[in-house]
Amino acid sequence: MQLSGRRFLSGERTFLTFFVVGLVAGMFIVNIGKSILLGDTGLFNEHTLYQMKDMSLDGNALFCYVFRKRIGRLLILAVISTTYLGMAACMGAALWYGMSAGAFLTALALRYGLKGILLALVSIFPQYLLYVPAVLAMLPWCRELFRGIYVRGDFSAGDKGFLLKKAGRLAGILAAVITGCLLEGYINPWLVLGFLKIF
Repeated sequence: MQLSGRRFLSGERTFLTFFVVGLVAGMFIVNIGKSILLGDTGLFNEHTLYQMKDMSLDGNALFCYVFRKRIGRLLILAVISTTYLGMAACMGAALWYGMSAGAFLTALALRYGLKGILLALVSIFPQYLLYVPAVLAMLPWCRELFRGIYVRGDFSAGDKGFLLKKAGRLAGILAAVITGCLLEGYINPWLVLGFLKIF
């Protein structure tokens, strides 16, 4: 039992390491390329933000878009975790999430200062209250499935109990992401537009 706990914590530290490396890399890339990325027509320029203030929103279309994007990535990661590339895909996903977060926060902070950081927080609320726990559950889920299939003596992939448990956890993760998609499609846009009006 103690050995299993150590193995779990070791896997979590691996994902955290890749996330932090990605976070730093994202910040570094934006800082190095800020003359191009943050120019007048670059990321999050004022013209784009001011245009967003007067946008008419179609929550159904936005929900469908984010649903395809979020669920699609989740299912692709789940499928890849059943192959020899499973662990590499998990570490790559952690790295990518870190890079995205680093670049997003750095771009807004460099362009708008404290207002940019507040805009970043508003733009991820409330859906990321569900997305973050979902990702934190999904990466270990993929690692355990990979080990169950390819690491002898860890789990038996032919064990029905193991497969049912994995299916139940995946259903819970999918439910959390779908709820997050609903929040991102129907609630978050109004929060962002409301914030932009006083930005």
